[in-house]
Amino acid sequence: MKIVFELNGIKQEIDCLPDSRVVDLLREELGHTGTKEACGSGECGACTILVDGVSKLSCLMLAAQLQGRSITTIEGMSSGKKLHPIQQAFVDKGAVQCGFCSPGMLMATVDFLQRNPAPDRQQIRTALSGNLCRCTGYQKIIDAVESAAAEMRDEL
Repeated sequence: MKIVFELNGIKQEIDCLPDSRVVDLLREELGHTGTKEACGSGECGACTILVDGVSKLSCLMLAAQLQGRSITTIEGMSSGKKLHPIQQAFVDKGAVQCGFCSPGMLMATVDFLQRNPAPDRQQIRTALSGNLCRCTGYQKIIDAVESAAAEMRDEL
């Protein structure tokens, strides 16, 4: 089947199997390996992408669901050489340990901060509770999200 969608601002027209998962399409067909697969059952958040600006788990989506949609992966988060403020906050706060969970955490954070630009720490914990960090670096991740929110509100 043929699907047409936008990936990181670029129109894509892809032939794929009807039962192809989005995570497989992104990683294997389109080379966007920043989207990680860990559990493959929607429990860890490593495969989080934005679909029309809303965070979704790409391991639970079929490629056919991308038809006509706008997709953002970690590869499309920043433009040019400058990191997105959330990415920069993760670097500055040391919120990246092994880095496997980082793409999913970052994409979930983009969606969360769009909906709640001034969260408290408990709201951040709740918002990211579906994204697991196997290094257990949660405090620094929460620090980074808090810092990014302030930066994006231009408070720093």
